[in-house]
Amino acid sequence: MVAFVDTSALYALLDARDTNHSRAWSAWGGFLAASVPLVTTNYVLLETLSLLQKRLGLAAVRRFAQAGMPLLQVHWVDEAAHASGVAALLLAARRELSLVDCVSFCAMRELGLHEAFAFDTHFAEQGFSLLPTPE
Repeated sequence: MVAFVDTSALYALLDARDTNHSRAWSAWGGFLAASVPLVTTNYVLLETLSLLQKRLGLAAVRRFAQAGMPLLQVHWVDEAAHASGVAALLLAARRELSLVDCVSFCAMRELGLHEAFAFDTHFAEQGFSLLPTPE
């Protein structure tokens, strides 16, 4: 198994006040103990770093950059993947669905990934399995 890692999971890991914090830590520990490869995109990293900086400050950004990011394999979004994400976003015509989400779905399909470490139900709507499974 290879797990795609979404902003919703990364943020839950790093903010102790997040409602999914303990579930995120439990899943993260399981992934690391089982040596599960963890893949994300540079778009997810950008979104995560922006949220951390705005909500928790630069110290949280620094901790994540030093301790969390090195554990992730980054799939770099190219021009074609970006265009596919924009097209998917416009086709979906849903305000609550983000470009980062759409690019993530495209990347997961391109890489043949089926499991997402995420608390964002949009992944399940797209046919991916959420890890941990929803309560």
